[in-house]
Amino acid sequence: MTRTSRLRVVHAHGDRITVTEPGTGVELLAYVYRPEAAWEAPKPYLHPIRTLAGDVVTDYRPNDHRWHKGLQLTASHLSGANLWGGNSYVHGQGYLELPERVGSMAHVAFDEVAAHDDRVVIAERLTWHPYSGELWAEEARRIEVHDVHPASGSWALTWTSAITNRRAEPLRFGSPTTAGREMAGYTGLFWRGPRAFRDGRIIGPDAEGPGLMGAQAPWLAYSGEHDVSDGHATLVFAHAPENDHLGADGTHPAHWFVRSEPFAAVAPSWAFFDELELAPGDTLRRRYRVVVADGAWERAEIAKYLEAHPW
Repeated sequence: MTRTSRLRVVHAHGDRITVTEPGTGVELLAYVYRPEAAWEAPKPYLHPIRTLAGDVVTDYRPNDHRWHKGLQLTASHLSGANLWGGNSYVHGQGYLELPERVGSMAHVAFDEVAAHDDRVVIAERLTWHPYSGELWAEEARRIEVHDVHPASGSWALTWTSAITNRRAEPLRFGSPTTAGREMAGYTGLFWRGPRAFRDGRIIGPDAEGPGLMGAQAPWLAYSGEHDVSDGHATLVFAHAPENDHLGADGTHPAHWFVRSEPFAAVAPSWAFFDELELAPGDTLRRRYRVVVADGAWERAEIAKYLEAHPW
């Protein structure tokens, strides 16, 4: 399906959806939903993601972690299952090859794939499964591409997921840190940057550097320098204010997982230090924004952008 608009969306059925900015001819992203290797916990992902200048700002199947694929929603520890991919962390034993723990997130159908004026919408339904194939959860996902600003060299996407527990018992979302590994609380939405972005700059609202691992903040940015082409790119990750709340009984604050070495990675983790429990029939909702910009943005520039583009 192809629609004409400022943004162009093309759907190669059974494989991927691409979004192109016609003014530059740059393919901003590909949303790939074709299943891949079982050991890598098959799930849809965004790769490549490009700046308006055409530079790629995601990695795909790097040799250190073949299951890292661009930008994807994952669950590293879920009631004993691994929907992240690869080896599973076991306290006291480290990472083990346990294929019987590796599950999947399966595409069911698209409710909408369309361009509306200056916005593209991809609305999808998925199911979550452990290795045995049982239905553990249903997800309603919505990815929107918007705020394309050629003058400033930036564009944004908003990722919204609503995950409903379909088990007869609670789903427990965790991470390697909740399983006993210090400062490795990765789970949820996860970005893997290209190799050139190793040792890049990590920026938060009030501080910067790798010390932001495990910190809480409404946003976090990562700036890296490209190979091949001259210059930098900056990605700003922000979580919506309501992400800190789970139902009416309390809060579950988000913490940032971020690394600049041995590779570039960012995740607004939903279970960094503590497990998050989702009761049968309940729905976990999370909304995130990712701004993709050419150039090395400074803190003041990031804050100004976010103020001008409120939730």
